Amino acid sequence: MNLHDLMNGFANKTILHSLPCTFVRGITDTSKNVQPGFLFVAIKGYKADGHSYIPDAIEKGAIAIVGEDDIPSLSVPYIRVNNSRQILGRLAKRFYKHPSSRKTIIGITGTNGKTTISYLLKHIFEQNGLSCALMGTIKNVINQKELSSFNTTPNVLVVNEFLVQSQDDVVIMEISSHGLAQYRLEGIQFDCCVFTNLSRDHLDYHGSMDQYFQAKAELFNKMKDHGTAVINIGDSWGEKLSAGLRKRGSRVCSVGAAPYADIRLEELLPQRAKVKVVDQQRKQTNIQFTMAGTHNLYNAVLTFAAARQLKLTNEQILPAIQKFSGVSGRFERLACKQGVTVIVDYAHTADGIFHCLRTAKQCGAKRIIHVFGFRGNRDEGKREEMIRVSAEWSDKYILTLDDLNSVPHNEMVESLVLLNERAGRRHGMVIPDRTEAIRYALDQSSEGDWIIVTGKGHEKYQQSYSLPTVCDKDTIMYLKDWKGRRQF
Repeated sequence: MNLHDLMNGFANKTILHSLPCTFVRGITDTSKNVQPGFLFVAIKGYKADGHSYIPDAIEKGAIAIVGEDDIPSLSVPYIRVNNSRQILGRLAKRFYKHPSSRKTIIGITGTNGKTTISYLLKHIFEQNGLSCALMGTIKNVINQKELSSFNTTPNVLVVNEFLVQSQDDVVIMEISSHGLAQYRLEGIQFDCCVFTNLSRDHLDYHGSMDQYFQAKAELFNKMKDHGTAVINIGDSWGEKLSAGLRKRGSRVCSVGAAPYADIRLEELLPQRAKVKVVDQQRKQTNIQFTMAGTHNLYNAVLTFAAARQLKLTNEQILPAIQKFSGVSGRFERLACKQGVTVIVDYAHTADGIFHCLRTAKQCGAKRIIHVFGFRGNRDEGKREEMIRVSAEWSDKYILTLDDLNSVPHNEMVESLVLLNERAGRRHGMVIPDRTEAIRYALDQSSEGDWIIVTGKGHEKYQQSYSLPTVCDKDTIMYLKDWKGRRQF
């Protein structure tokens, strides 16, 4: 595509007419990726300003620059815009010839449940002979090949390239609020969008729950004309979203216990992972899942609803749900001896912790020992609520370190001690070393106890601890199998 055609509609007429019909070989917003013939889009980042890298981009062969600053003269054409992030997505859509229009794409957003639903949907499609690409928190999968994931929702150029390269029948994407707020999905359109729930998280970035909600709701402005929104209206924010979408004429499939829900949850048996639902035609369906807990049953029903919207039948969906093997680090149960159950879960919000611990209670835990911590440089306002929920639903909690994210070790430890003292909980304690905290929980456990380790899930540790292990699951298995110690 030539530069004039690529910029048509994004540059004013005077600039547009002065642009040469030079062939554009690629687009990038990272100067180190510039090659001769590339268009460089300068973006004001949170740690660096792309405008300061314009000379480097030109030196490497950029044929034109797009940016927000008023720059008097350059040796290549400069197109000034109001929002470089947004324009980058629109340019990518045109350059890559609108790849989302040629794909069946599902987007899943919400505070909790995105990964479980994305994996379950992928499993359902594959059980029915359809190939499925995945872009999410744990990993990316394309053309049956696994790739590392660095962001839940990557850069808009990466998203477009992913869609162009995918030969899969269906593409499933976990959608983060950061990705939506930063225009990483600008120009991408979806066949089905799923809203799981909304609870406090990322307010260090968004500022308020309303702004957090508005960021999530932006996904539903990206549905194709025939697209459908599947929304959990058991969540008050989901109720608000559903009402707004119906008002403007969008197709909505609501899920919840309310009598007016399109798919109504009528009987929940969380400890048995079973639920009965009723649709608008009063047809009853029994769903047998493999993951216990009320929140996981909602995940299963939202998945069921999305698959139905994409024209799969009950006969195709229900057997697949029954065969689902679960997700790494999502209420993952690890086999331990002497009647002790250990769960590793990604829960990192008060709501996530509540659902985790309540599920353990529902499943008959005699005693619950909860190990968790807080990430450095993240929403500090949610920490006291996380402790309050843990104190209410566990018999003993152990505060420990999570990712420091540049916060000094001693500072984070002091914060844990202060938070525990402020909570005034006699059954709470602080063990900074995460592996030692898990060891202590195991040492204190007895038959019928459940140990719940939350916060990291599938993720690897970012710092070293006393044990030579790389993640929570690895630590538990190491302690379980360590000769010379009590076998858990």
